[in-house]
Amino acid sequence: MRPLQISPDTAIKLSKELNVPIEQLMHMPQHILMQRLAQMAQKEAAEAQPETPKENE
Repeated sequence: MRPLQISPDTAIKLSKELNVPIEQLMHMPQHILMQRLAQMAQKEAAEAQPETPKENE
């Protein structure tokens, strides 16, 4: 398996965001990386949405 074809800056950023060592990230299968990125995006989207106030409280 070849290492991921990403820039060093991208590798460092992803490593920090996913809390994975760079060496592990570079040899991670692409489908696993895409799954982790999707989970991270869902989490960020959920945190970015403000809570809607409940009516009649």
